[in-house]
Amino acid sequence: MRNLIKRLSAATVLTAVATLSSAQTQGVTDDEIVIGSVNDLSGIFAAVGVPATKGANVVFDRVNAAGGVHGRTIRFVVEDNGYQMPRAMQGYNKLLNRDKVFAMLQSLGTPMNLAGFKLLDPKGIPNVAPLTSSQKMLQEPVRNKFTSFSTYFDQARVGVNYLASEFGSQTVCTMYLPTDFGEEILEGSKAGAEEAGIGFGTETTHKPDETDFVGSLSKLRDEGCDIVTMALGVRQAITVVGTAKKMGLTDMKFLGTSASFLTVVAQVPGGVTDGFYAAASWLDLWARADQPAPAAFIEEYKAATGEDPVGFAMLGYSAAEMMVKALETAGPDLTHDSFIAAMETLDYNDELVGNHISFSPDDHQGADTVFVSVVENGAWKLVHEE
Repeated sequence: MRNLIKRLSAATVLTAVATLSSAQTQGVTDDEIVIGSVNDLSGIFAAVGVPATKGANVVFDRVNAAGGVHGRTIRFVVEDNGYQMPRAMQGYNKLLNRDKVFAMLQSLGTPMNLAGFKLLDPKGIPNVAPLTSSQKMLQEPVRNKFTSFSTYFDQARVGVNYLASEFGSQTVCTMYLPTDFGEEILEGSKAGAEEAGIGFGTETTHKPDETDFVGSLSKLRDEGCDIVTMALGVRQAITVVGTAKKMGLTDMKFLGTSASFLTVVAQVPGGVTDGFYAAASWLDLWARADQPAPAAFIEEYKAATGEDPVGFAMLGYSAAEMMVKALETAGPDLTHDSFIAAMETLDYNDELVGNHISFSPDDHQGADTVFVSVVENGAWKLVHEE
């Protein structure tokens, strides 16, 4: 009887410790985990943020309907930054101090994430799969930061190299927003030009609401630019390519990064974007719609939302699946330490995005591969992998 009492007492203590540990972890209760996101639902990257949020919610709704993770449902709270810094900081403050989020998922915008780190890092709040491919997403302290894919720098570098070798291009130029996002693509473009043994010509900077690019394109034409990399808003990239065609600049090859690798970019009516290139770290969904994982995702997404998935819906779904995998691995005693340790064990083929995802204590970037695709007849076609 005495041994039985000892065993029962030990079990009671362990249960109490686990409950206390979770109670002391922000965003975790006995029946709920709060995940936050500061995203763009109304600004120049809404074509990224809106479908990504819908994709994540498809996963979380399914998981919650099945009882959640270790008995806890997931509450996903998304604040709209409109791609504006003041609104982003309001969102971070609300999520951290009012909603008390456990972790951040899919927050959009390089400058917005960097500013958010000043609030996240002191609390050790994990920042997972941000919707930016900036190298700075893994700045110190790295411990609470996890990215999914290759960086803008490498995407621009690999894309420039490919175009130079494929078309014998001689001069690279860049059109960009003068932010951390744009400056990294500028530097990657210069690195790609150096590796390819060609020159870097000039650069033009732009405002987020700019819509007239005739003057800038005339400057690039006069500088002899035959590869033009872009770090612009989604509509701006489309406008640039369409304007260049109207100006007869058919020898220019335009290259975007993952920020431009969207279904809506390929499907602009009238073939406006045909011939536009993008370097990203995942494969286009609709080019693989007959494969098992993409087909299953399309069916589930349509059943849940009543619409076809576009743009980054696949990325949102994939990121939410990653989050769930880590929460399951972390176990019922969920803390920031157990979650980070779980993230560092993930190693799997993500058949939906077409890339291998793996993390370790020394590597918090999930995938490294860069895919270069081009728009042909209103669809993305893979032309290079590195």
